[in-house]
Amino acid sequence: MTLVLGIESSCDETAAALVTGERTILAQAIASQEAEHAPYGGVVPEIAARAHAERLAPLIETVLAEANVSLSDCDAIAATAGPGLIGGVIVGLVTAKALAMASDKPLLAINHLEGHALSPRLADPELAFPYALLLVSGGHCQILRVEGVGEYQRIATTIDDALGEAFDKSAKILGLGYPGGPALEKLAMEGDPRAVPLPRPLLGREEPHFSFAGLKSAVLRAHQAKTYSDADIAASFQQAALDCILDRMRRALDAMDPVTALAVAGGVAANQMIRGGLGGLASDFALRFTAPPLPLCTDNAAMIAWAGAERLAAGFPADPLDLKARPRWPLDPDAQPAPGAGVKA
Repeated sequence: MTLVLGIESSCDETAAALVTGERTILAQAIASQEAEHAPYGGVVPEIAARAHAERLAPLIETVLAEANVSLSDCDAIAATAGPGLIGGVIVGLVTAKALAMASDKPLLAINHLEGHALSPRLADPELAFPYALLLVSGGHCQILRVEGVGEYQRIATTIDDALGEAFDKSAKILGLGYPGGPALEKLAMEGDPRAVPLPRPLLGREEPHFSFAGLKSAVLRAHQAKTYSDADIAASFQQAALDCILDRMRRALDAMDPVTALAVAGGVAANQMIRGGLGGLASDFALRFTAPPLPLCTDNAAMIAWAGAERLAAGFPADPLDLKARPRWPLDPDAQPAPGAGVKA
């Protein structure tokens, strides 16, 4: 039985987990930093890095004790090596290097996006390659064709803001605090999704790229107008976002080579309205739909450990101990920039 210790520290969640190659999560622990970042309305990189440094070692000790295993029982140490906030990524990667060296175990440097991309397979043993994936989080919004471990074709991306960022910024405009996505989703349940005439950027365009900056700005103008209730603005924003997602995803599936299923991953994949809409879209294309359970949607170490287990099973070699952390690390380095894309995209 393959056993991998996973470490995640790319943003504001410090996490460790033990996962087997048979898809069993033996133990996992996550230390949230919500209280530290809430006063600032968003993640402060320096605060995040310090918190990771303080909490990571105790978390690793916790999961080893909970699973009743030692470091010597692990087959590999997997850690996020990017992309992400570089200070936090360095904390996790250096810790993994030290553990790998001390235990004489292979180091697996995992792309955080690959962790998300493969996370549906951790929860769904029937999910086979190739599958279409909508990866939506605070920092990323992409449509991918997942052809195999380490094989990703980017079909579309955002030309400006990620959807998770748009959720969080819209929640901040409405005074909902941090993290904003779940709070906005809750408030939206009380509103009318057709009450506020918000735009649907790029709707109907042939190329399936995304844009959410204009939608976010429209939320600000609607709030400043004081004509609509916050609940109606939240509901209308969520509906506009879903309309954009379904239109863009439909365009991508129309143009994509055959796939076995439609999957969604990333923090925004926890949104129930978006999950429901994508499930309906999958039915339209006669595809299976799969989404990870909610704990595997947000940043977590189980998906990093699982990506490590997948790489071991596929025969990938260990990574060198002098490997450097990467603040940017595309899954498909050969993908062409989207027309009109800004630096963040």
